[in-house]
Amino acid sequence: MPKLKTHKGAYKRFRLTATGKIKRGHSHARHLLTKKPPKRKMKLDRDTYVDPTDAKRVKRLLPYGRA
Repeated sequence: MPKLKTHKGAYKRFRLTATGKIKRGHSHARHLLTKKPPKRKMKLDRDTYVDPTDAKRVKRLLPYGRA
């Protein structure tokens, strides 16, 4: 069998945890930050987990995972 290719866009956006969950960053945190309140900017800076309904799709894009 040939090796599976990693989806490079997904590789840059997601990381797998030791328990198998998928971490992701928030959108809307790169520019136009002056109009956003500090509380919102702090929350956007924290990573969160991919919803379980989307996790299967993301895992298919990362066949060998990403540490």
